[in-house]
Amino acid sequence: MAVLEVQDVRLDPQTRRAWRAGVEVALSRKEFDLVHALISRAGEIVTRDELMREVWNTSFWSSSKTIDVHLGWVRRKLGDDTRRPTLITTIRGRGLRFEVTEPVHGGASV
Repeated sequence: MAVLEVQDVRLDPQTRRAWRAGVEVALSRKEFDLVHALISRAGEIVTRDELMREVWNTSFWSSSKTIDVHLGWVRRKLGDDTRRPTLITTIRGRGLRFEVTEPVHGGASV
């Protein structure tokens, strides 16, 4: 399996290691699986049903918050602002997308 690299995030599925801007990020097993499911389809919307199947190996929802909680941990570890994410964005009613390029946010730049 090849190393995946999108924006400044690198993921090595073989060794299950992740880096952001060259700095290794320690991810739990489920966090890694969540990032892998998203980054391997960067630019595409991945539905919550697909994530539950691929990451949690279940077709039923044990809790609707499961994905959100893990996503929060992943965003914190990768330094992705939860209010204005540039890596993983939530597409309301559809799912999540790992952005190929940093999204342009409206309003004044910081």
